[in-house]
Amino acid sequence: MQFRLLIKGGTVVDGSGAEAFVGDVRIADGRIAEVGPNLTAGTGERVIDAVGCLVTPGFIETHNHWDGGVWWSPNMEPLPAYGITTSINGNCGFSMAPNPQTVEDQQNVIDIFNFFEDIPEAPMQKLVPWDWKTWSEYKASFLRNVKVPVNFAAFCGHIPMRLSVMGQDAWKRTATPDEIRQMVALLEDAMDAGAIGFSSNQLDYDKHDRPLPSQQADDAEYKALFDVVARYPGATVQVIVDHFMRMTGPDSAERFGRLATAAGVRLQWVGLPSLKFQKEIGKKSQVVHDRFKAEGLDVWTGYHHVSPTSVINFGRSLVFAQNGNQVWQEVIDTPVWEDKVALLSDRDWLARARHAWDHDTYPHSYLHDPSALTFMDSESGWGPVTGTLADYMAESGIDHASDALAQWVINNGAESVVHKRSWEVDEEVLLSLFRDPFSVGNTSDGGAHGKMFCGTGDNVLVLTDYVRDRGLLTIEEGVHVLTGKLANFFGLHDRGVLQVGKVADVVVFKLDEIERRPEEKIWDVWDGEGGRTYRYTRAPAPMRLTLVNGVPIFDNGAFTGRFPGKFIGPEQPASLAMAAE
Repeated sequence: MQFRLLIKGGTVVDGSGAEAFVGDVRIADGRIAEVGPNLTAGTGERVIDAVGCLVTPGFIETHNHWDGGVWWSPNMEPLPAYGITTSINGNCGFSMAPNPQTVEDQQNVIDIFNFFEDIPEAPMQKLVPWDWKTWSEYKASFLRNVKVPVNFAAFCGHIPMRLSVMGQDAWKRTATPDEIRQMVALLEDAMDAGAIGFSSNQLDYDKHDRPLPSQQADDAEYKALFDVVARYPGATVQVIVDHFMRMTGPDSAERFGRLATAAGVRLQWVGLPSLKFQKEIGKKSQVVHDRFKAEGLDVWTGYHHVSPTSVINFGRSLVFAQNGNQVWQEVIDTPVWEDKVALLSDRDWLARARHAWDHDTYPHSYLHDPSALTFMDSESGWGPVTGTLADYMAESGIDHASDALAQWVINNGAESVVHKRSWEVDEEVLLSLFRDPFSVGNTSDGGAHGKMFCGTGDNVLVLTDYVRDRGLLTIEEGVHVLTGKLANFFGLHDRGVLQVGKVADVVVFKLDEIERRPEEKIWDVWDGEGGRTYRYTRAPAPMRLTLVNGVPIFDNGAFTGRFPGKFIGPEQPASLAMAAE
């Protein structure tokens, strides 16, 4: 069905950063057909009354992990209700392809998604067909098997690529020249098929406390892979660097900025620190970033305007490992409840856990502050399920936070939930990043961390908190950093601004109606045993209307059940395409 719509009388914020104006937007054949004042409705057009509303391009999620979720939760809820029209995946070096062909190597890929992004293992194993080897075959399977409401783009990840070529040696050593050639061929296949670029990871260690395979790659390997991406106009490289744990971020930013510049490829490093505890190391990375800009290099920093929020459950969580506490991570990684209880009750383990809490946990971690750990939910109902760990320590008389948490978990169960306070943001840094011409915002982690909720809906906070409520950004700035700026960075030149001929990814909303709604627990994910497990979502913002490729996906307060999203990749700017002709 072709939708013909005329959006009348709204305030048009076109995504370019240009001044807003009152006008109309006509949609036909999936594209923007006309923009201007006082347009007359044509035959068969649906007229949308947008008086008092904003009309903007659809919002782009620059850092999602819907790679697995779209195979069993294709509605991608609540993205449509938050005006999101494009989701970029395959981040952090984690992608669904290439697909290693041994059971052990493929399980490594699933384990990485499960551990770092809390993507549930059972549906990854049983509901995803894994009927591909290469990235191009993955895309073909996606197009056969999955329908999505929003546009879907994906990087080709470094980690499955290394595992596909090197097997378990990928964890241990640099690649040989022949292995690099094989990786180059896999990446060329992905880029030919429309991958948005190449992603890698210099941050994370796995559940066995091993640096991920990408951290074994030397400059020769990175150079060869960057050279591939550079041959594809609009494609980008993403490298995740470390300002959280081992604090190697400034050196990594320097290393990969120079490698990307030598290859002539656009780089996103994630990212310049914006949390107060990162202030000192942030100064070092800021020097690197400013120097790149002064030299005119095509090197951009990623950032997010919301501090990572961690919801801990005791069946699957990476919070302890990523806060340096491997002893408590042993509880998380123990699959059987009775075995967890045995650990939590063991005097030797309790002693090791106290030592790890006091001496191994990173100094900036809120695990050191029992008042920052709030009880949210109890599996058994024993409780307490309100208040903080500090309150429980006072009530129970248990004087060490680790011992008190151990007892609380024994009483309440593995699926009980504790919320760890978000780190405080440095608003001066954040505001400079919003306006920085070489920054990539809205790196929300949406679609990941179903049991450690973060991300989806954070885009709305830019428009409410920073624009509407506090006036720190203009509406033109707020919309630009969520739309046109991001589309330009990722080479999505056919969308991201409201201009005639562009794809009709469009949102209509009233600024005083929308909010980032509180997280809600829903039980809708298959658990592999005939039941359901939970994830977190949000109620609609809501938008009045969300269009993807000219088709309403959220309309009159509800998801429409339509799936017009396309698997998209970089597009040449019209000027370059005309020059090539």
